[in-house]
Amino acid sequence: MKTINSNFLLGGLAAGLTLLALPAAAQSGDATRGAALFATHCSECHSMKEGKNKKGPSLFATFGARAAQREGFAYSDALKASQLVWNADTLSRYLTDPRATVPGGKMKYDGLPSAAERADLIAYLAASAR
Repeated sequence: MKTINSNFLLGGLAAGLTLLALPAAAQSGDATRGAALFATHCSECHSMKEGKNKKGPSLFATFGARAAQREGFAYSDALKASQLVWNADTLSRYLTDPRATVPGGKMKYDGLPSAAERADLIAYLAASAR
């Protein structure tokens, strides 16, 4: 009879529980591809480091947070009034067309039309929030 390595078992259990904690849209994406998309589409204006704002605010631990709540960044009145909570659905809508989702917002990005790429980027943001 083979013995199962307990570290292997615990690692698999932890990975499974982490996936269960993520919304379906974030689960369907690939966080590694999302990191590459972040570097290409987002990093000129945003950082994933806590408190490091650029042209846009730091996106550290954004997933699950209310929009426009971070100290030290001058958000638009439109985003402050939006009452958005950043989850898979709101991020997908916003990343598709920021200006339509938050009219009057300051985000200067035309949007990410690919649903698969949005899912990857959202998976990266969700994984980075943990």
